[in-house]
Formats: sequence, structure tokens, C-alpha cells
Amino acid sequence: MSDRGKPLYMIGVVAQMLNVHPQTLRFYEKKGLVRPSRTVGRTRMYSAEDVEELSRLLRLTRDLGVNLAGVEIILKMRRRMLEMQRQIEDLVAYLRESGVEVKDQAARAPREALVRAASGQLKPVDLF
Repeated sequence: MSDRGKPLYMIGVVAQMLNVHPQTLRFYEKKGLVRPSRTVGRTRMYSAEDVEELSRLLRLTRDLGVNLAGVEIILKMRRRMLEMQRQIEDLVAYLRESGVEVKDQAARAPREALVRAASGQLKPVDLF
């Protein structure tokens, strides 16, 4: 268990969970597709998020026939989309907190416009 109470898995356990050879996981790490944490003794420790990312990677390669170069691009795009989604959510929260000021500013400067985003329309994106 990690400091935050989340489970961490050793490479053999993850390999068994995903039905791959541990060397495959080492190869994916070498290619930069996954970055497990390390103990003081340099043992790889995979979080639940790492296992999910590996599952996505395997689904792309096994089920959809994507090569590793394509997987790398897809996973980078996914990470970027999630980061942009987080930024949009932060922006919406900021606009909600300072709503009065935004309305006053919009009234004073009609040439400047704010894009309205209904919170009910913003949903997490999980493509894989």
C-alpha cells in the first residue's frame, strides 16, 4: 500500500492480471508508454491507474491492431485531452465563484465575450 492507502502491485502481479509476460511490461516502460513508481530498492510498483493505462494499451494493440507508435500518439492525445478537460472544469468553477464580476465586466466591454458552458453539458471523456 502506498502512503495514500492506494494499492500498488509488483510487476509479476500486474503481468498475471493482464496476461502478459513481465518482460513486456519492462519493454513498455522502456518505450515510455507507462511509468511505474519505484521503491527504494528500485522495484517497480504499479498503481491502479498504471494498470488501467496498460489495459488501454493492450486493448489498442490486441483488439484494434494499433502499433506501438500509434499507441504512443493515442495515449499522449488522451492525456492531453484529460488535462484540457481539467482546465475547463477549473475555468467553469472559477467563473461560478466570480460570476458577479464577470457579468459586470461583460456589461462594460460588449466587444469582449465569454463562452458560456453549462455544467450539465460537461462530462468526463473516456475514449478507451
